[in-house]
Amino acid sequence: MADGGLTVLDGTLLRSSIPRLPNPNSAVTGADLLQIAEIETSSALFGLSLPENLKSAALKRMNADSVSFPLTEYSQEESSSILRNYVTAIADELKDDPLVVSVLDGSALRLFLDDEDDFAMLAENLFTDMDTKDSGKLSKDEIKNALVHMGVEMGVPPFSESSDLLSGILKKYGAEGEEELGQAQFAQLLQLVLQDLADALAEKHVVVIQDIKIINGSKLRKEFLLIVTIREVQVLADEKLLNAVIKKMAQNCNSDEDGRWSMERIRGFLEKNGLELGLPSSEGNEAVVLLYDQIFSDVNKEKNGGEVGKDKFPEVVKDILEKFSVQLEANPIFHDLES
Repeated sequence: MADGGLTVLDGTLLRSSIPRLPNPNSAVTGADLLQIAEIETSSALFGLSLPENLKSAALKRMNADSVSFPLTEYSQEESSSILRNYVTAIADELKDDPLVVSVLDGSALRLFLDDEDDFAMLAENLFTDMDTKDSGKLSKDEIKNALVHMGVEMGVPPFSESSDLLSGILKKYGAEGEEELGQAQFAQLLQLVLQDLADALAEKHVVVIQDIKIINGSKLRKEFLLIVTIREVQVLADEKLLNAVIKKMAQNCNSDEDGRWSMERIRGFLEKNGLELGLPSSEGNEAVVLLYDQIFSDVNKEKNGGEVGKDKFPEVVKDILEKFSVQLEANPIFHDLES
C-alpha cells in the first residue's frame, strides 16, 4: 500500500496470528493478558495501538466484565485460551467494523524529494498559499504550518500523532523562530525537514486512523438480517428490532389513499435515514446512487410494479434490506465521517 494511501484493517491479518504467553508456566491476571494481546495485535497491525472502544467491544463480545477481568488471576491453560479468544474477538470486531488507516513510511515524501520539479512545485505552492500578505517572505515557524498543510495525504503524520518526532526535527533546523525567509530559502529549509522526516518514518512507521467508515452491510446483518437458513426457513436475528424499523418506515413513507406505498417513497426514506440502519448515504456519491438504482430496479421487477400494499410492505422492506446486505458485503462503501 502506497504511503499516505488507505489500508483497511478488517481482522484478516490477526486471524493468522498465534498469540503466545511469554512465560507459559505462571499464572497471569487479565490485565497482563490484555497487555500481551496489545503487543501481539499491534505487531500484526503495523504497530497500531488499538483504540479503547475496540478493546472494550472485544471484551464485551467475550462476555468479560471490564472491571473484574483485569483483576482476576488465570491459570496457564485458562490464560492461553483467553488470549486466543481475545485476539479472535478483536479480529471479529474489525470484520464487523473495519478500521481505515494510512501507514506512513516516508515513501510518499521520497517521491517529492527525488523529483526536483515536483518538489519545486510543492514548495512554491506551499509558500504561495501561506504568504497571505503577498510579501514574498515567511517566518521560519511557518514550516510547521507547511507540514500541517501537506497532511497525511502527502505522507506527513499529524502533530497529534507524532509531536515529539516533528518538533525534534523542526528544532534541529531552527524552524521554530521568527526569522523571515524568501521562497528559495523556505524551499531549502523545507527540503531538509522533509528529508529527516522521510528517514525517520522509514525507520519507524506511523499509523494514522482515518475518520472513514466502511459500510459493508455488517450492521444490517448483525442487527436486522443475520439470517440462519434451516430447511428454507429464514430466522431473523432480531425480529423485534426489524419490525420496529418497518413500522417506522410505514408511518413515515406515507401511503396513498388506497393504503399502498410507492417504491419512490420507500427509497426516499432509506436515502434519508439509511445511515441509522447501516446503509451508505447517497448524497454526493454516484456509486451509492447506482446501488440504489440497481436494488430498486430488481425489486420492482420481482414485485411487478412500483407500489406495495399493507400486507406485502414488511416482506418488501426485508427483501430490500437483504439485497443491500448482500451487495455491500461484496462491494463495501467508504463513507467519510467528516462529510
